[in-house]
This record gives sequence, C-alpha cells and structure tokens, in this order.
Amino acid sequence: MTYKDRLTAIRSQMKGEGVSAYIIPSADPHISEYVPDRYKCIEFASGFTGSAGTLVITEEAAHLWTDARYFVQAGEQLDGTGYELAKLRVQNAPEYIDWLAERLPEGATVAFDAKLISVSLAQLLEAQLTPIGLIINSNRDYLDPIWQNRPDLPTAPAFLLGEDVVGESLESKLERLRAALKKYRAEYHLISSLDDLAWLFNMRGSDVKCNPVVLSFALISQDKAMLFIDATKLSEEAQARLAKAGVELETYDMIERAVSAIPGDSILIDPRRNCFALYKELPKEVRVIQDTNPTTFFKAMKNEVEVQHTRQTMVKDGVALTRFFKWLEENIGKTRITELTVVEKVRELRAQQEGFMGESFDTISGYRTHGALPHYRVTEESDVELQPEGLLLVDSGGQYTSGTTDITRVVSLGNLTEEESIDYTLVLKGMIDGSTARYPKGTKGYQIDAITRKPLWDYARNYGHGTGHGVGFFLNVHEGPHVLNPTPTAVDLELGMISSVEPGIYRPGKHGIRIENLVLTVPDETNDFGEFYTFEHLTLALIDTTPVKKELLEAHQIKWLNEYHQRVVEKLGPHLTADELAWLKDKAKAI
Repeated sequence: MTYKDRLTAIRSQMKGEGVSAYIIPSADPHISEYVPDRYKCIEFASGFTGSAGTLVITEEAAHLWTDARYFVQAGEQLDGTGYELAKLRVQNAPEYIDWLAERLPEGATVAFDAKLISVSLAQLLEAQLTPIGLIINSNRDYLDPIWQNRPDLPTAPAFLLGEDVVGESLESKLERLRAALKKYRAEYHLISSLDDLAWLFNMRGSDVKCNPVVLSFALISQDKAMLFIDATKLSEEAQARLAKAGVELETYDMIERAVSAIPGDSILIDPRRNCFALYKELPKEVRVIQDTNPTTFFKAMKNEVEVQHTRQTMVKDGVALTRFFKWLEENIGKTRITELTVVEKVRELRAQQEGFMGESFDTISGYRTHGALPHYRVTEESDVELQPEGLLLVDSGGQYTSGTTDITRVVSLGNLTEEESIDYTLVLKGMIDGSTARYPKGTKGYQIDAITRKPLWDYARNYGHGTGHGVGFFLNVHEGPHVLNPTPTAVDLELGMISSVEPGIYRPGKHGIRIENLVLTVPDETNDFGEFYTFEHLTLALIDTTPVKKELLEAHQIKWLNEYHQRVVEKLGPHLTADELAWLKDKAKAI
C-alpha cells in the first residue's frame, strides 16, 4: 500500500462518517516527543520521519505542518505521497487551527484520536472551532484499520537505579511530590509523561529508541502510589524494591478504569503531558487542577550526585570524540569515508566507554549541503562520500548510566570558502557569548536566546530553531520545563538545570554550521543588586579552530576559547594514549 493509497483509505473512512477534517499529531498516549514504533503514525501515513509535525487531512487537501528544522527534509520525503508541506511560522504552534477555521463550513466535523492529542491541544481546538459552528469528534482512529502488521508495544526489561547513581531515594521523591500536591490542594495526581515517571520511580528501560524510559502511568495520592506497567518488565528484586516504597503495581491497560473510578474530589494533571482520552475518563464531579507536573521541575534541577556523574560522563564522551576527530583527520582522503561511516564510527568509539547504553538521539552527520538541514538523518539513499574539502557537521549524543550527552561540532576537511569561515566564526561567537552569560536570578530562556543570537544579528544572520533545551540525567535529551528559544516561556533558569547552547547558520545548497555545548546553571555572585547566576561548561571536546577568522573574535572570546581548550586537554589527557594526547594538544593550541 503506497502513501497515496493510505491517504485514500483515510479519506474513505472520513467520508463514510461525515468527517471534514482529520488531524494526526506526532505523539503517543504519553504525549511523547519520540514515540515507540507502534505510534509512528505520521511516518506510516505520509513517510515523513521527523520528530515534530502534524498531518491535517481534508477532502481537498493533505498537509504536513512542521517547522524550519524539517522544511527541506519534509519536502523531499513528501514528494509523490499526496501530502504537501505547510511551513510553520512559529515552532510547535498549532497554526493549522486557523487554517481549518477559515476553510471549513459551519456544521463540519473535525476529528482526531483522543489518545494522541494532549488535553491542552484538545481544549484549544474546542475553544477556537466550536464557537464558529464546527463539531469536534475526538474518538476516531482511521489508521489502525488500515495498518497491517502494526508493531506491538515494546516488552524490553526495565530496571531501577540506586541512590548512589541518582542521589535521591524513591521514598524521598514521593514525599516531595506529596508535599507539592498539598499546596495544590489536590487529592490525586495523574502522571503520563515517561521521563517524569522514570525520574520519580528511579526507573529506566528501552521502550523508546534513544530515550531510556518505560511505558507506564502513575496515579499518586497522599497514601497511595499506583504504577501502571507491564510488570513482567521488572525483576522480582525491582518489584520488591517498589513494594517496600509503598508502590502498588497495576497492569498498563488498567489506567483508564482507574482514572474513571477516582474516589477523591480533586486531581492535578499536566494538560500538556496527558492525553485527552484519559482526561475524558475523569468523573464529572472531580475538580481538575491543570498545571505542570511538579516532577518536571524537580527533575530539571540536578542534585550534586547527578552533576558529579554528568561531569565524569563528559570526560568519557570527550575521549570518544577526540578519538573520532583524530581518526577522521588521519583517514580522510586515504580511505572511503561516508556520512554513514561517521555515524557508525562515533557510535563504535562511544560504545568503548564504560556505562554506554546507546545514542541519545539519531546522529546527524551532514557533509557540505546536508549540513544545512538542521535535523538531517542520513540514509543509504542520501549517503555521500566525504572529500578533503568543505565542512562536516556532526550532532550526536550518548546515553550512559552516568548521564546524557548532546554535542555538535563542525570540522573543516579543507579548502574552505571565505563565507564558510565567516559563518563558522559568527556561530562560535554566539555560542561563547550565550554560554558565558552572567544573568540575574529570574532570567528566562528567551533572554539567553537573544544574547546568543546577537553576534549573528550584528552581521544580519539568524537561525530558525531554538538556541537550547534542557537535558535529562540518563534520560531524555530534550527535557523541560525550561527552553532557550524566542518563545516567552515563563520558566526561570534555576540552579542545577542543564541546558544546551547551540546557535547555527544554515545556507541551503551550501553548508550548515552549529556548535553546541551543554552548560549547568551555577551561582555566580550576590551583591546589592541581587543574586547572579552563570553557566559552567560541562561538554569537554575540541572546537576546530581551523575555520576561525580571529579578527572577528573579541578579546574575551579568544580568551575563553583558549582557556576552554586548556581545560579540555587537562580533563581528557589522563584518559588518552600518548599519541592521542599529543594530537589533542596540537589541535588545541592557543590562537
């Protein structure tokens, strides 16, 4: 069945039930960013493999709404499928709602599967479409009837982490959560988001590629903690440990029945991290309090044990990348190296490090023009051979039992153009200024975003993605609640938060540049003007100085770069061979 056939089959079901528009989001019943194979609905329907997007199907049109990160990729993958690209102006904004409102006649029905849409999105659809006479039907799944051999839910084992790794016991985390519920005056709390559940129960698994999470739900009250999970994933020892903490295990598919039978009169739910289907199961008499999961804030502020483990993890990751850069330099032009070779080599070298559990996302290996695709994922069809010229962009990360990494470096393979060198230097300036900022307590991510972009704005350059995101501890590489992007998200940068800082410049058909380090929010100074914070650089890896135009750098930027490289050599040196260390010292020489 081709993608056009699938589109026709969806429209046939719509027509049979009088549905004018059907919405397919990129999500699962946990409203995850990355989903198990069973819920790769957009990929099944249209062939688009990006992690963010929404399909909107009407009788006359079929659009994929996605953001600038995926414009080129979506254009290529949608070719011949019957779907067209609709370019979002604002990342993650549901701009298709206005599009539907303008085109559908009064009385038309808009349908979706409530298991795949968040409470907040469903409420927004109702608030904007119902008043103009459109009808919402949230109980339609037009994919399952046509999805032959649809993947089952994963059954991989799960495991618990010790307090020596995560720095806090399950009992302590439950106590903190229950204290937060008292402040909300909520009797119950429903948690669906997989990273929150993994953090709360000190539990990890492999149900979602690259994200060490376990499919589960939780219902928490002051005297009860119910974990809805396939218990066969847990060892007897793990089950006993949970029971000791007062956690009752229920089967995964019992969550709807449990939610519909809540005996209390109030419940706290995160409307962005719970599906509308569970929300609809709540008894009508229950008072629903909608706010961000308390665990999302707890999880974002790493304790000292997690920070120490993360620092050690950065050394492991830096060693692997140093070996990769050395191997690349010594072999380019001498043996056949392709973008896929790069992906495999980076993974091979990371896998040699203690505690490596896999990649934290699919490695982006983009040579020359492919580097201009911010979320490019190389395939056998798109793979190209590297030559001793131009720029190679490598955005990669690892999951270790001691932390999560995410790093982007751009390497000169030779014969760079003036434009490539200037763009590279401007991106470096932005990364340095953003990640060395001193800022008062209460600063938001969008303020750091502007500081990071200013060196690029000064030269009339910009980029279409956010400057940074939160990063979990041996958890999801994209973690809330804070984010560094132009959106005025009202979340403070708090002590202990780990963030990425990753400005870029992309010239389609030419090259792409992004330089990314992870940073930790730490105290800086307290004076008459209040508390000030700054960032500690966690990432430890060489930044290629070959493309740098020194005359474009300011004195403080040159000083930072030289001191950073000195620190990289000091931290990685003891773990490298003499030959590797000599190579790193040469590459990290002060400019």
